[in-house]
Amino acid sequence: MRSRCLIVLALVLWPIASFGQQEGSAPYRIYGGITYFSNSFNGVHSLRSHLIGWDSAISFPAWRGLRFKIDVSGTTGENHGAQQHALFILGGGEYEHRVWRERVFAHALFGDAGLNRYWGPKGLPGETASFAVLLGGGLDTPISRHFSVRAEGDMQHTNLALVQTVRDPFPYRVPGLPNFMGRFSTGLVWTPRLGSPASALVHESGAARSPTESELITEYRSSFGHIHIFAGTWWSYFHVAGVEYDRHSWGTFLRARLDYVAEVLPVVVLEQPSKTDVFGDPLSTSHSAVMGLGIAPIGVRMLWREGRNWKPYFIAKGGMIGFTHKVLSSSASYEDFTLQQSTGIQFRLNDKWDIRTGISDFHFSNGFLVRSNPGIDELMYTVGISRRFNTRPASR
Repeated sequence: MRSRCLIVLALVLWPIASFGQQEGSAPYRIYGGITYFSNSFNGVHSLRSHLIGWDSAISFPAWRGLRFKIDVSGTTGENHGAQQHALFILGGGEYEHRVWRERVFAHALFGDAGLNRYWGPKGLPGETASFAVLLGGGLDTPISRHFSVRAEGDMQHTNLALVQTVRDPFPYRVPGLPNFMGRFSTGLVWTPRLGSPASALVHESGAARSPTESELITEYRSSFGHIHIFAGTWWSYFHVAGVEYDRHSWGTFLRARLDYVAEVLPVVVLEQPSKTDVFGDPLSTSHSAVMGLGIAPIGVRMLWREGRNWKPYFIAKGGMIGFTHKVLSSSASYEDFTLQQSTGIQFRLNDKWDIRTGISDFHFSNGFLVRSNPGIDELMYTVGISRRFNTRPASR
């Protein structure tokens, strides 16, 4: 969980450094403040108390009022004889609308919740990770050219449960253990660059602008090994094929072009043990294939040496994957959440076409939406062919 947090935090920081690349770019919004939770994670029946913490967020440049948003928050407190230390990393969409001077917004965010082990009543052990959903919105009131005051109210959902013991982490729920909490936050919003009036006029009027560079990549990936990073099982093999869309959206950082990435995987094949226990450990030496499909609508690519004959890249993307049967364990789920990281090189063939080769880590797990969450991390090789659109002339 901590490793995943560091990766996502890095994704948060990359685009921040690129806001100064163009005067006419739509503004980023960077938020920091305090947050209040209406209950504690072990707040059963009358033994309830609130939690206090911090909240930070970045909203990316808007398209027709819609922004991609990443929110990272932490909270702490004590209830029912146990300390509560939680970290939330969420991402999703935010829609905004101006009412006079104020900016009203609504958002839907999804991600991970991480918690200390002994958070249960009287210090009982519990799960340390869960899928989290945040729905709500708020109001930004400007106090200067670059700063606003924010008031925000949300409903947050997690699916945490207690476990039998640390050595036997099979989850169970007790009556009254909360799934839903109210979250309230207030603080300052910083808009680093407002964008020039001329660029705003072009944006609103639809006047001619330079075409945006983009790519469409057809790709195949297959397992060549297993690792333990976010998951606990490694007896399966994974094969995927699909189409990735890359669009130059956020300028540059560390001399790399920063792109938005989305992916559709219509071909997914998982070769898993024919029989497993609740933790995903194999009970059979034979394997069976399970078909599925996936989508990753949220991603970032860094591409170095743009316009050259060979171009190193790094990609991180997240989404969901679904299968025709429950995978990794018969007590697990049909659907899982994915997190992918890949690196490699694209080689130029001509003015429109590239070849991509690289390696990737493909993680999927269900975030304890059900009682069993084996998860898997696959090391995969990658080959693909890229069709580039609105590209710059090649250089050596």
